Amino acid sequence: MTDSSMGSAEALASIAMVAIAADGYMAEQEGQDMTMLLSRMSLFSSYSSDALNHLFDLLLDRLKQEGPGILVSEAKAVLSQEMRETAFAIATDLVLSDRTVTPQEQAFLEDLYRILDIPSTTAQQIVQVMTIKNRG
Repeated sequence: MTDSSMGSAEALASIAMVAIAADGYMAEQEGQDMTMLLSRMSLFSSYSSDALNHLFDLLLDRLKQEGPGILVSEAKAVLSQEMRETAFAIATDLVLSDRTVTPQEQAFLEDLYRILDIPSTTAQQIVQVMTIKNRG
């Protein structure tokens, strides 16, 4: 998958994949959370669960080979400003879903909002709302 073949769905999935790997490992539950979260979005409505799993496998391979920076910068090039905010919200939700934020995950979220050119006030609001969402 090169820059030109990455669409909005793949770009969002890329950022979600990088988010769940931000603490250095990917728990099975995190993968399930990502699948559930993305499969509910209209962007992914045309994806069967097999197609979604195939996309995740491809992205995981790219993440291992090329590193998170490449995936995030390719995703940024594809996503509109509004979708970058959505991607940040999904990443934040996934990081917070296990109710523990490691220093690596914290640093990842701080880097991500800057890389995606999201205003800090918007990023703070997103983190606040996702923190509330994941309390229960």
